[in-house]
Amino acid sequence: MSNNTKNKVVPKLRFTEFENAEEWKEEKLGNLFSERQEAGFIDLPLLSLTDKDGIIPQENTNRKNNSSTDKSKYLRVCPGDVAYNTMRMWEGRSAYVHIEGLVSPAYTVCKPNKDSDGLFFFYYFKTNQLIQQFQKYSQGLVKDTLNLKYEAFSQILVSTPKPAEQQKIADCLSSLDELITAQTQKLQALKAHKKGLMQQLFPAESETVPELRFEEFKDSSEWEIKALGDIAKNLDSRRIPITESDREKGNIPYYGASGIIDYVKEFIFDEELLCISEDGANLVARTYPIAFSISGKTWVNNHAHVLKFNNSCTQIIVENYLNAINLEDFLTGMAQPKLNRGKLDIIPIPLPKLAEQQKIAECLSSLDEQISAQKEKLEALKTHKKGLMQALFPSAL
Repeated sequence: MSNNTKNKVVPKLRFTEFENAEEWKEEKLGNLFSERQEAGFIDLPLLSLTDKDGIIPQENTNRKNNSSTDKSKYLRVCPGDVAYNTMRMWEGRSAYVHIEGLVSPAYTVCKPNKDSDGLFFFYYFKTNQLIQQFQKYSQGLVKDTLNLKYEAFSQILVSTPKPAEQQKIADCLSSLDELITAQTQKLQALKAHKKGLMQQLFPAESETVPELRFEEFKDSSEWEIKALGDIAKNLDSRRIPITESDREKGNIPYYGASGIIDYVKEFIFDEELLCISEDGANLVARTYPIAFSISGKTWVNNHAHVLKFNNSCTQIIVENYLNAINLEDFLTGMAQPKLNRGKLDIIPIPLPKLAEQQKIAECLSSLDEQISAQKEKLEALKTHKKGLMQALFPSAL
């Protein structure tokens, strides 16, 4: 590839074989696509447009099963098409079609002409400059009513290269997507492996020994059940209320709405602490870990508990255990359930002797390091793709 910034109608980055190719030509989308309005194919499978996976069989989603719905008005899509959510195209909600099937009439189906590569335009439609155009041409008074029907979509001007260059760009980005998918699957496999290992390394409910023990601890004593309040010091009472103006700007981690822990006057933690979410909705939904280590200068909100442990191995055990179990029985309140201090203190934590704790902590920490490294690799790929997208498509339309 080479850099090319001389011409406004070519991207900053072009593949070597297209360095001397002609400029990208301005065309209306209506000249590059036609609207596919083919209904009545009721025997075709129902498909859904998802943000993560694009167009996929509806049965592979968690959405309501519409298999018994009247499908006579549903629209046929074919491989190579680009379908978009008519009410959400101002957000860039579109997908490339890999399989034949039916989509809801709420979608608009665009059939590329012979000189248009659907996959190339799928990526193009995700760029900021085109999303801005989709917003501009969408009709409606507020975002919830905005829609981009084909008539308006067809009037949007884009700059486009010859089919060979379109395909080259599409192949490049789709190969990168395949790599991102593979790395995502690897990350999910590592998380699944840790989850399965956790189930074996900790005793099951009402049990006092785990299913799996390291060789040197097979004949060791049973695990003890201890209340969380007996193995950790709670620092909630050291919170100091603050206002918005009191908050310092910078790279200090911040968890929530208000409150800090006054641990060493300057608010510096000299040891790792454990922060536990008090928000019942998060505890139930488990959208992210509810217990996590914090260190250094840290802001925490008044909907979090901060605990200090005398032993880092015990802290690792507790952190992983709390993130694995169901805590709903310890929540109080109906509309907005919370994990209050009283309930927090009585959560039973199974613990072996210190030597076995250390072995388990080392095992889990090693897995966490692998997971963190895999996350960083995945984020680096996504960042690379984002930068590549900015360079492979012209910024001026």
